[in-house]
Amino acid sequence: MNESEKTADKTTLSVFTLNLRFGLADDGPNDWEFRKKGFPILLNEFLSDFMAFQEANDFQGDFLKTILKDHHNIGKRKPSPQFWQNNLIFYKDIWQCITWEHFYLSPTPDIPSRSPKSKWPRQCTIGLFKRNNRRLIIINTHFDFDEQIQVESASYIMERLLKFPPDIPAILVGDFNCKPSQRCHKVFTGEYQEIRDTTADIKFFKPVFPEPYSGTHHGFSGQAGDNQIDWIMYRGNLKPVKWGIIRDKFAGLYPSDHFPLYAVFEL
Repeated sequence: MNESEKTADKTTLSVFTLNLRFGLADDGPNDWEFRKKGFPILLNEFLSDFMAFQEANDFQGDFLKTILKDHHNIGKRKPSPQFWQNNLIFYKDIWQCITWEHFYLSPTPDIPSRSPKSKWPRQCTIGLFKRNNRRLIIINTHFDFDEQIQVESASYIMERLLKFPPDIPAILVGDFNCKPSQRCHKVFTGEYQEIRDTTADIKFFKPVFPEPYSGTHHGFSGQAGDNQIDWIMYRGNLKPVKWGIIRDKFAGLYPSDHFPLYAVFEL
């Protein structure tokens, strides 16, 4: 686990993110019905201001509500189609959600749709939050597998953020299904020249986790490897002071086929 020292005399905020693993999947001894017993331990130990979940069925989101009693949530589509997977953001009740939106990572983001090469209708949830005089944007997303579609999806998110004032700090989390060395990551950091040339006014992101990258998808094996496909990124007046990948079992099982991530920021 990589982490730096937390500065006690500064105002901080915390973020947690996890791909829950589709709750209707046939995972044998790792089925959701068995795994969920460890979530009260996991979430209480790593309780954060913002807790983001990808690949969440409605019944999984409803279960999380019973644990996160001091949090509200955004990102659930109502009514949800059968087998629907939400990108949920739970936020502590000391924060106020000013506005939020759900959109599709496709050329027609405001209607249910997917890109032609995308296996699933991939989505993104963005919330604008306020606490006292501080504002913050949280973005939670889940990308498809095709590299070009990942680049396009990152571009859709960056363009969508142009709707928000550029001076508001933002934190981006999710399952991106690709490593930080790939083009999709460079769209967010501004290293991908084609995007930089067409979005002159946009503010780019920095990664929280430094190299060498450690794996986050493990397929219930617990073996880390170097396949870090889950990220936390940030931009604006924020400073990461603590971060980590949670590799523990809870109630005897891994909570997902992905490891959870967390980060603490100074405001």
